[in-house]
Amino acid sequence: MRRTDHEGHGPVRYGPPLPDDGLPVLPELSAVLAAAAHRADAQPVGGAPALLEAACGYWTRRGLSCVPDQVVAGPGAPALLLAVTAALAGDGADVLAPRPCAAWWAPYARLLGRPVFHVPTPAESGGVPDPYALLETVRRVRAEGGDPRLLVLSVADDPTATVAPPELLHETIEAATAEGLHLVSDETWRDTLHAPHATVLLSPAEMRPDRVTVVTDLAGALLPPGWPAAIARFPATGTGQHLHARVLDILTALGAWIPVPVAAAAGYALDEPAPVTERREATVRLHARVAAAAYAAVVGAGALARPPQAGRHLYVDLGPLREPLAAQGVGDAQELEDLLTARLGMPAPGGHRFGDDLGALRVRLATGPLLGGTDEERTECLTSPEPLELPHLQRALVSLGSVFDDLRDDAQRWEPPR
Repeated sequence: MRRTDHEGHGPVRYGPPLPDDGLPVLPELSAVLAAAAHRADAQPVGGAPALLEAACGYWTRRGLSCVPDQVVAGPGAPALLLAVTAALAGDGADVLAPRPCAAWWAPYARLLGRPVFHVPTPAESGGVPDPYALLETVRRVRAEGGDPRLLVLSVADDPTATVAPPELLHETIEAATAEGLHLVSDETWRDTLHAPHATVLLSPAEMRPDRVTVVTDLAGALLPPGWPAAIARFPATGTGQHLHARVLDILTALGAWIPVPVAAAAGYALDEPAPVTERREATVRLHARVAAAAYAAVVGAGALARPPQAGRHLYVDLGPLREPLAAQGVGDAQELEDLLTARLGMPAPGGHRFGDDLGALRVRLATGPLLGGTDEERTECLTSPEPLELPHLQRALVSLGSVFDDLRDDAQRWEPPR
């Protein structure tokens, strides 16, 4: 990950990518992509009928029935969010997002010249703003002459790896709709729940189908990140139809279509045949175990983190170790990012990448880099009944723990004598 080159920690000039699963591509997906590689035609902007039908089937199986006229496909969720933001907030409206939020949300609003107002999240989870803080932020923005119109949120969250409880989600959606906000629900990580039978995940579109657009990047659970494909589902209302048409206009102007071979692989994955679902479930189990071990290591060293519930990452707060970190020249998230990236030998993007306060000592750690340095090692992690006992994964976790243990030991040396 390239370090940001700036003076005084100014504007963020890049966003860290989605946490990769670190695994070789599923052979069946590779075969589908290769079979379509000879085609010289272009996929229609917004997706061909077969891809849109596959997207409808994917959402219908999750309780969000839809028809192809409600769906758009694009080359990754960022392109879709840019188009949706331009359609909803490109005429002077303002955008709201939780603090912290996915690194790729805010840049697309700023690209359109729109400010992003961050709203605090409650202590138990990220991704969904606290409803009272949301109401206060909307009123403050309006009092200052702004026009908040769009709220982006995620129930299964990047960067915090938490899942917002249904009660909180309901209260936040009620507050947002009472203020006339349209919601974009980023559901990239909904299929990566670590304990799917013990965790209740509801889509905002189930609660307010007339006010919610759903965006899902297939890199979350179905495709490799280097094969950009995402889908968006719009409300089945007149407003939703207008938004759908406007988004297609914008994608057309951008030339934002999915390459035909990637579209073929995306359609295959969205149909969820057995090879895809089996790989997804095995990948989720693996990353859940590695994330739990990483969580135990960082918390045991005195850092703070919410237990990871979804995805392939965890969000760590080193505030309790601020004094010894300051002695090493670390006073903010950028400096913490630099220190941990060097010591861990893997990306450790600071919380400022995700809209968090620069002064807060927080980082997102991904589990993919811990799985090994070769395809053979990573495949072994996937197929082993006890991946945490594999020597190379054990070494990676011990190395992770030792970095944080060293910081804890430094903190203990800084403690005054009793």
